[in-house]
Amino acid sequence: MSDQSRPTDSPAISELNQLPDRDREETAEWQASLDAVVRNAGPERAAYLVRRVHEVAARTGVSLPGLLSTDYINTVPAAAQPAFDGDLEMESRITAINRWNAAAMVTRGSHLGLGGHIATYASAAWLYEIGFNHFFRGKDGGGSGDQLFVQGHASPGIYARVFLEGRLTAEQLNGFRREAGGNGLPSYPHPRRLPWLWEFPTVSMGLGPLGAIYQARFNRYLEARGIKDTSASRVWAFLGDGETDEPESMAALTLASREGLDNLTFVVNCNLQRLDGPVRSNSKIVQELESRFRGAGWNVVKTLWGEAWDPLLQQDTSGALVRRLGEVPDAQLQTLAARDASYIRGNFFTGDALAAVAAGLSDAQIVDLFENSRGGHEPLKVYAAYRAAVEHRGAPTVILAQTVKGHTLGSAFESRNASHQMKKLTMQQFREMRDLLDLPVPDSALAGDEVPYWHPGEDSPEVRYLHERRTRLGGPLPSRRVVAKPLPEPPAKPFEALEKGFGNQEVATTMALVRLVKDLMRDKQTGARWVPIVPDEARTFGMESLFPTAGIYSPQGQTYDPVDADQLLYYKESRTGQLIIEGITEAGSVAEFAAAATSYATHGEPMIPFYIFYAMFGFQRTGDQFWALADQLGRGFVVGGTAGRTTMTGEGLQHGDGHSHLLASTNPAVISYDPAFAYEIAVIVRDGLRRMYGERAENIFYYLTVYNEPKHQPPMPAVPGIEEGILRGIYRFRPAEPAAAGPRIQLLSSGTAIHWALRAQELLATEWNVRADVWSVTSWTELRRDAMESDAARMRGEERTPYVTRALSGAPGPVLAVSDWMRQVPDQISQWVEQDYYSLGTDGFGLSDTREDVRRHFQVDAESIVVAALDRLARSGQVAPENVAQARERYGLDR
Repeated sequence: MSDQSRPTDSPAISELNQLPDRDREETAEWQASLDAVVRNAGPERAAYLVRRVHEVAARTGVSLPGLLSTDYINTVPAAAQPAFDGDLEMESRITAINRWNAAAMVTRGSHLGLGGHIATYASAAWLYEIGFNHFFRGKDGGGSGDQLFVQGHASPGIYARVFLEGRLTAEQLNGFRREAGGNGLPSYPHPRRLPWLWEFPTVSMGLGPLGAIYQARFNRYLEARGIKDTSASRVWAFLGDGETDEPESMAALTLASREGLDNLTFVVNCNLQRLDGPVRSNSKIVQELESRFRGAGWNVVKTLWGEAWDPLLQQDTSGALVRRLGEVPDAQLQTLAARDASYIRGNFFTGDALAAVAAGLSDAQIVDLFENSRGGHEPLKVYAAYRAAVEHRGAPTVILAQTVKGHTLGSAFESRNASHQMKKLTMQQFREMRDLLDLPVPDSALAGDEVPYWHPGEDSPEVRYLHERRTRLGGPLPSRRVVAKPLPEPPAKPFEALEKGFGNQEVATTMALVRLVKDLMRDKQTGARWVPIVPDEARTFGMESLFPTAGIYSPQGQTYDPVDADQLLYYKESRTGQLIIEGITEAGSVAEFAAAATSYATHGEPMIPFYIFYAMFGFQRTGDQFWALADQLGRGFVVGGTAGRTTMTGEGLQHGDGHSHLLASTNPAVISYDPAFAYEIAVIVRDGLRRMYGERAENIFYYLTVYNEPKHQPPMPAVPGIEEGILRGIYRFRPAEPAAAGPRIQLLSSGTAIHWALRAQELLATEWNVRADVWSVTSWTELRRDAMESDAARMRGEERTPYVTRALSGAPGPVLAVSDWMRQVPDQISQWVEQDYYSLGTDGFGLSDTREDVRRHFQVDAESIVVAALDRLARSGQVAPENVAQARERYGLDR
């Protein structure tokens, strides 16, 4: 459209937004004023004014969308920095000692080929030291203290500080990454390996930030339900800017802001580098993160530049310096930190205004601006940022601290793309580091091949100061403490209800387990400690009856009238609600589970998390988190509801869970069961509560798979030793007719497959004169582990027979195993079964169809079991081969 054809009176912006303009003349005056500023002072000045007006509007309560980013400068200006509560010179000496010992420890290990990481802590040292000296609260004050999610690659610096405190010895530092002997230090924060120190495993990228959010949320949950006062606890999560590319790092930001978790602080070490190079080479990761966090509702505090920049920014009346800082990409900032003054003058201080600024600076000052004067390296700047974070109310805070990766390690390390892979310093580099840090390490100590640790002495001013600061803050951190607090044994009645069976009523095992948990939640002693966690499928699992009784946890309560308020099982949210419905997030649910599952150590309050989910969305989606849960020594019940490939018809290709027990079996902390009947569930859960919450609590968690197909639930058979068999993994459920003659076979089955094995038992007896014993295998994995332990005992010279071998010893005929799982699940025990062993399973991709047709597709239905049984008997000469062909034709398996 030409200019002549355009309408002369285009709609005003307010009209386009469908908002009436009550005073067009006033609006026009504001617009004209802004136009005048643009013409006379430039767009930068206009943008500045608009930002200031926006800030004033926010302070006065005017509702406006928040700004997503601010200038590339510190949030707390120099004039607003709070007074420093400490001895800066003393803390500088302590930090220097920790830098030295961290580098020495990793270098010593690297000479043995063990590896390690130096550069991360070198960049983040002050981020930790300011926290330890001024903000992180310990556990000696009667509360839970603060929870620290330490960046995994920074662990050498934490070990160095703990060594200075006297909680680690030089010998233990020499054991860094040397754990086989039992006395070494794990490479990263691993509670299972160092349970008195570490609380949270964080080196699996992204899981630390996610876990921190749900830890802060769970702290509020405990307080809201009156279980423990956690109001003084703050969660601190340390992560690198490169780590924020992991989806889990950013996955729950809106949860934290939505629930107003001002007990949570993220500290992002923005050294602008990931493992192989710049995080955002052609843009700016700090600005990107600020926008993402602000957009998610977080309070953002940036500490980017050190005090050497303060006078320059005060002189920047034109805004040229601020504009230049905002436009230089990260990769160029990295280069500037590694180049000389001439390069910096020519490539950063461009234009007349900036050249004039640089003219007043010496070459040493120019280099220092980019090499050393970063906000994350200056204690006063970090202190100001932390103070702003802890004083903010109503929202979580993220601190974006700019640093140089490899800071103080020398020019060979600082801001180098390869710094993450560099594992050791030469002795000459240590001499340079000593001089830079002004440490009293004599030349004679550096004359050999091994760099020494430096400790000023237990009664030195540095160590006394360190202990005084930590005493004031409530004791040492990090620190993990477990005070034995066993829970009383739950009443027998809920378990007996399942053990009696359900008569003629058909009940799915998913429903049976949910009923048991609901009954246990009514117990006056331990019922309040159950934490049901559901990723938005509570109705699927028949848990809607908990809505009005237990309530759904919500820190806001229920601010609306539920649409089903007139119904008995209405959707009730409450500040004191017990049920946690996470929404469609298995990752968030496992993070919540981890916080609840380790509450016995974090808060001294054992909780019983019960996380139930669609089985297909379990281990294959959140397996890494389950490893972290095991590492964190979590306890509780993980339940794969509506489990089994053949009972999830209609779900199709992607939603297959035939391998979940295999995945669970790889985790040594997981005790997994595939119960067939309600009474088995009762026995397993009662024993799980004893093992995890009794007098000798174990650091394990349970994985149960339960099914959605209603089936007959018989009473528990009055068979001697049946409970032992259920818990150990196998027992004979229905033997063949003892007086009947004919070939014999043993049918092993787990979960819902036992019903098809029982049907096959009838068909074999009535149509083929074959006698079959049917065994219920409650856990293929526990049988395998017991067998492996027996093998290990034999290697030590002990005589021990695996339980599965003893159970099946002398049983006549071959063994045929069947389940809803892929064949590798029952095949776990094959080498310890003395009989001929064969398995059926659901290998391959899934499909959508009726249950009957899906079972036939995978050949795990009753008729397929019959044919397979006849085939194994034919191979051993116990039935004629033509019987196999006849059965295949009779049951339609030849098509």
